[in-house]
Amino acid sequence: MKIAILGIRGIPANYGGFETFAEELAPRLIERGHEVTVYGRSNNIRCSSNVYKGVRLVILPTIPTKHLDTVAHTFISVFHALTGGFDVILMCNAANAVFCAVLRLAGIPVALNVDGIERKRRKWGVAGRSYYLISEFLSTMIPTVVVTDAVVIRDYYMTRHKTASVMIAYGTDLRHTEETGLLESLDLESRNYLLYVSRLEPENNAHLAIEAYGAVDTAMPLVVVGDAPYASAYIERLKSVADTRVRFTGAIYGDGYLELRCHAYAYIQATEVGGTHPALLEAMGAGNCILAKETPEHHEVLEETGLYFDDVRDLVPLLRKVLSDPALAAAYREKTLERARAVYSWDVVTDQYESLFQQMSADGH
Repeated sequence: MKIAILGIRGIPANYGGFETFAEELAPRLIERGHEVTVYGRSNNIRCSSNVYKGVRLVILPTIPTKHLDTVAHTFISVFHALTGGFDVILMCNAANAVFCAVLRLAGIPVALNVDGIERKRRKWGVAGRSYYLISEFLSTMIPTVVVTDAVVIRDYYMTRHKTASVMIAYGTDLRHTEETGLLESLDLESRNYLLYVSRLEPENNAHLAIEAYGAVDTAMPLVVVGDAPYASAYIERLKSVADTRVRFTGAIYGDGYLELRCHAYAYIQATEVGGTHPALLEAMGAGNCILAKETPEHHEVLEETGLYFDDVRDLVPLLRKVLSDPALAAAYREKTLERARAVYSWDVVTDQYESLFQQMSADGH
């Protein structure tokens, strides 16, 4: 099949979950004999070649603002894709639902991965939330297939919109590394730091993790990995309240990020909005002891393999408990890795997407 992936910043991944998803899925589809094109944004992707890991790259311009970046680039991309002869297109992000209409009118089957319930993110004002609410509705009408990545999100679309979806979980990398080059450059030691990873936006609650950590008496540093292009004020506030034990690294990808996951003592997942969070699965795949905020989505992913907290008051004693009991942390590392192997392998995810695309292509529009 000829397959295209649209609606993301592009690959190589240097931002978030959808980008990592495309970088994992597309090369695996290539290995299975398909042709895959991934569309990227000119303000985000700096690649000297138009092929990456066997995947064809199409880099197009955008309007690099908080509200227009995604929709402007997708608008341009769908018209470019009309000439690509694609058998099926995977569109990412519910915000792009309206653009699926162009492809459907051209007779191209479209699967739309809606992600989480984006309108609940605090970064959006009234206009942004209203747009996402309309996009949710359009997601149920325009694409050929709606894809959700968590049972919680699948149930939401069925309950609120009476729309069935294909549930395909996000995947995780199960590689392990003993390398410590990045750790040494950051003056970190294996199993001697706590790790927090997310886009540094308010609903991801980095402030909660930093506040709780500040109340714990430990020499073990907290490493905060992540960035966000439109949240500079929030990031500055985080840095202003963090004590000197907190290390802000910015966004880290590739082998360096793998190092950080594989050598952490414990990992804090404080997000509260969205479906299956990629960083959480990546922490599981690296065998981390995970302290997760109490949400249905996190329970769905971790089940009994995680330790849960609701707010700062819960997280402070939980951190103290884990830090004082290395055997407990080690036991939970084994539990999360085993669950990641069993449920969230990228090869299993690729199997499911390949089967979906084959069915869509056979059925036509």
